[in-house]
This record gives sequence, structure tokens and C-alpha cells, in this order.
Amino acid sequence: MAEIIQKDGTWAFDGDALRLTPGRDKNVSLLRKQLGELVVPLAALAGISFEQGKRSGRLRLRLRDGADPLLQATGGRLAEPHDPYQLTVESDRYGVAEYVTDEVRSALLLDEVPSDPVSGYLLPGPAVPLSVSAGDGTASFDGERIHLEWNWKTEDAKAAAGTRTIAMSDLHAVEWHPAVGLENGYLRFTVKNAPTKAPPKYDPNSVELWGFKKDPLMALVAAAVQARLPHPARATALDVPDARPEAPSPPVSSAEDDHDALLRRLRELGELHRSGVLTDEEFTVAKQAILKRM
Repeated sequence: MAEIIQKDGTWAFDGDALRLTPGRDKNVSLLRKQLGELVVPLAALAGISFEQGKRSGRLRLRLRDGADPLLQATGGRLAEPHDPYQLTVESDRYGVAEYVTDEVRSALLLDEVPSDPVSGYLLPGPAVPLSVSAGDGTASFDGERIHLEWNWKTEDAKAAAGTRTIAMSDLHAVEWHPAVGLENGYLRFTVKNAPTKAPPKYDPNSVELWGFKKDPLMALVAAAVQARLPHPARATALDVPDARPEAPSPPVSSAEDDHDALLRRLRELGELHRSGVLTDEEFTVAKQAILKRM
């Protein structure tokens, strides 16, 4: 077990997963506290780094694209204090941070974890039901429906429509943007067959955010919804006729074929099957073709 305990939080690695627990220090962001403990499987990691500074350093995790609905929904726009995949390290713990980094890197190499994008979420996203009040409204999500309720700060034309309810079956996409400078942020839900170019201030499917303390919590709602939408890799394939991935062809015989390469291919097929890219029949055919070569 490789573990580092700091005021900012605790990271513990057992060889199979990295457990990230936010600290109780007053400087830890509301988003990280609300998100709670994260268990990141080794297969979801693309890399880890440790950066030293004069007074403190920083551990950073890099996840494989498409592995986490929170990162997918926020598009990498979470500011440093709210990013659960960063940990502030005090200078007297640099040695421990380097040890954790080495252990994770060694595991990634030994397990030959690829760094390319994944075709299915490897983290579950925030738990539901979930309700957050920020900006000009309250967004609630029970796993099946999104409810948007307005407050006294909402634009009159937008509030006049009353409480908005959006079923998951009617939803096309969700996105969260933080307020930056003089530009307001938003949590926007894109409804199927009803695109809009209206600013969030007037869009009845959006909550406008002004950069206050609770704004980042709206990212949790976005992540919980994103986790229940079709994964982007599959959604892209469904948008293009005949774009469904075909079952991988059996490996071509060559001098470079070896037992380890075939085992690695089996793991890749298993991941595609678990994420739903390959059907049971496609997985069986491809697996049998590889086993014949072993």
C-alpha cells in the first residue's frame, strides 16, 4: 500500500485502484467535499506526475479520455481548487509523494495499461438524488428526470415558464462552464430536436452562474447526468451510419506474435465487451480466434 496523507486530502494506492479522499481542511473546496471519496481503477489512469515547489508541491493524475463523466461534462474546465485529481503536498512529504508516483507508474507499466481513450465510463459519477442551488436557479436530478426551479434573481421571461422538467429520454447533452472574468458561466441541458442559441440568462433549459462559491457544485449535477447519457464514443458511432465498431480481426501471424501480446489483446477485447462496444457474439468470435493462436 502506497499512501500519502495531507491536509488537502489522502491518496492511497493498493495496486489495483487509487483511493482519493478529500481533506477536512477549511480550504478544501465544497465540490471536492460533496463529491466525497473517489475510487479510480488503474485501468482509468493515463499517468501521474509530481511537481515540486519551494513551499509545496502538487500530485496530478491524468485520466484516460472518456473514463470519467465529471471530466467529460466539465471539459477540463474545473479550476485547480476544485479538481479532485490534484493534491497539494507539503514540502516535508515530497519523498512520500515521489514514492506514490513511482508505485502508480510501475503498476501502469506492469499491467500495460494503455493511455488511449476508453469507450465506456470507468467511474460511476456522483450519487443521486442530487440537488444544487446556485446562480439563478436550483437544479435537481433523481436519475431519471432533471428539475429546474427559478429564484428571485431569474430573468422574468425565463421564470414565467415556471419549473422545468426534462426527462433523460428527451436529453441530448449536458455541459457546464464556470464564470470567467466578466463572462458568466452556466449549466446547460440540450434537449433533442430543440436546439437553442439563447444566452443562459434567457434559456429555460439553463442555469446561469455568476462565479459565486456554490457555482462549482453545479458540475456535480452535470456529471451525474453525463454518466447516464450514452458514452461519447458510442454516441459518435450511432450518429454515423454503419459506424458501429466491427469485431477485431484475428491477429495476423508473424514473427512478432508472442504470448504476452495475445494476452494483452484478450484484455483489450474484454474491455470493449464490458463497455458494450462488442456484443456477446462478437466478443466470443474474436476471443476464440485469439485462443487458437495461444
